[in-house]
Amino acid sequence: MEIKVIAGDIARVDADAVVVNLFEGVEQAGGATAAVDTALDGAIAALIRRGEIKGKFAEVSIVHTFGKLPAGIVAVVGLGRSEDFTADRVRGAAGEFCRALRRLNCHKIATVLHGAGAGGIDAGRSAEAITEGAVLGLYTFARYKKPEYEDVGEMLIVVPKEDEAAALESAVHRGRVVAEAANAARDMVNEPANYMTPGQMAEAAREMARRHALEFKVLEVEDMEAMGMGALLGVARGSIERPRLIVLSYKGDEGSQQALGYLGKGITFDSGGLSIKPSEGMGDMKQDMAGAAAALAALGAIAELRPSINVTAVVPVAENLPSATAFRPGDVLKAMNGKTVEVVTTDAEGRLILADALSYARQMGLSPLVDLATLTGASRIALGNLYASLFSNNQALADKVLDAARRTGERMWQMPMPEEYKEQIKSDIADMKNVGNRQGGAITAALFLAEFAGDTPWVHVDVAGPESSPKESGYLVKGATGFGVRTLVELALNEAQRQVTI
Repeated sequence: MEIKVIAGDIARVDADAVVVNLFEGVEQAGGATAAVDTALDGAIAALIRRGEIKGKFAEVSIVHTFGKLPAGIVAVVGLGRSEDFTADRVRGAAGEFCRALRRLNCHKIATVLHGAGAGGIDAGRSAEAITEGAVLGLYTFARYKKPEYEDVGEMLIVVPKEDEAAALESAVHRGRVVAEAANAARDMVNEPANYMTPGQMAEAAREMARRHALEFKVLEVEDMEAMGMGALLGVARGSIERPRLIVLSYKGDEGSQQALGYLGKGITFDSGGLSIKPSEGMGDMKQDMAGAAAALAALGAIAELRPSINVTAVVPVAENLPSATAFRPGDVLKAMNGKTVEVVTTDAEGRLILADALSYARQMGLSPLVDLATLTGASRIALGNLYASLFSNNQALADKVLDAARRTGERMWQMPMPEEYKEQIKSDIADMKNVGNRQGGAITAALFLAEFAGDTPWVHVDVAGPESSPKESGYLVKGATGFGVRTLVELALNEAQRQVTI
């Protein structure tokens, strides 16, 4: 979809549909909505009086123009209560009205800036959010079936003056780049596991490196053996698919040796291994590499936006399957940093592959570190599908990640890491166990990873809940969400700005 900013009168734009808005509780429309209403001889005002247009958030009301405007349809999108209004609501509203108009075979949509007037949102931020919401909300994964609807080909963001239009182009560019990166992560996660094996994920990363001029390398089994990555290799033993450790690097500050490190859990299919999962829902375990997909896709967006910062993604990928060669409950694995781990269950494999990835990232000198992982069902039970749980050994870094997440609308909630819970992962025969008991499972998983992060500033984000959506809502669609991509990009941009300011 092509997205442009143009100067003009929304009521006179030649498009299949034009979009205006209304806040909940407003009885008389103003601004562009009032201008369009005048051209429609008061049709919108009449529908407001009848209670058919209420302005509730993401409600899309369709008004046919019958030749009174160049556009055949006017969509009035609800922005909700003004006191609840945020840029994320702009994203959500854009996703909803784009899908609603696609269902009506609209190929060219024109919209006003939402919230840039009465909503108090900066015009650039509104344009960026509209772009993100549209690109994210119109996403479909149709590689193996014909799409139900034709694509929207063009969206125009209409502002009154030429100088305003020119000023918003960079915001639209940024919104598109970030949203398309999230969609790239969605594509990887939605792929069936037979098409997204560890080897194929490495090839996808190689292609991303080629497209964005990133540095790329991949560690094969022999490299991992030489480095003593017994945890990652142990998890992969049950599959004929060879594991990989993917390293993707963006160099935006050649004068610095420091680099921000992004890590992502990349289990391309998780059966649970010998501690096999129930068959119900096992097909969704192709999504157990959502953290890895997010880390890789974020690097692509960062390379396009070109901040003055160095960022490296370290992504371990493997399958966790049962076989005669699979690792077993009771086995002891030795990680790259020398720590030994008693395997209590083979279905707690993500923390094992991240243990070696964290050790390798520290050896590379990456700091600070942020990892994303679909790590525990306990996080999803605690926070549901909307929130990721966040853990950290460094509050300043945690605050930066949380601030980035707030701007992007990706919801994260910081969880505690009490030292007393380490008792749960003590082992009689090794340095630690890979799980504790059922209580505080997301916390003990984070405490396990902390042993491999050491004293490097580190944040762990458990995305088990929000990595997938059960339904369409706002800019989310059913299936993979690409959660974490936008936060990682935002964090890198913010850190680059801080360095320039300092």
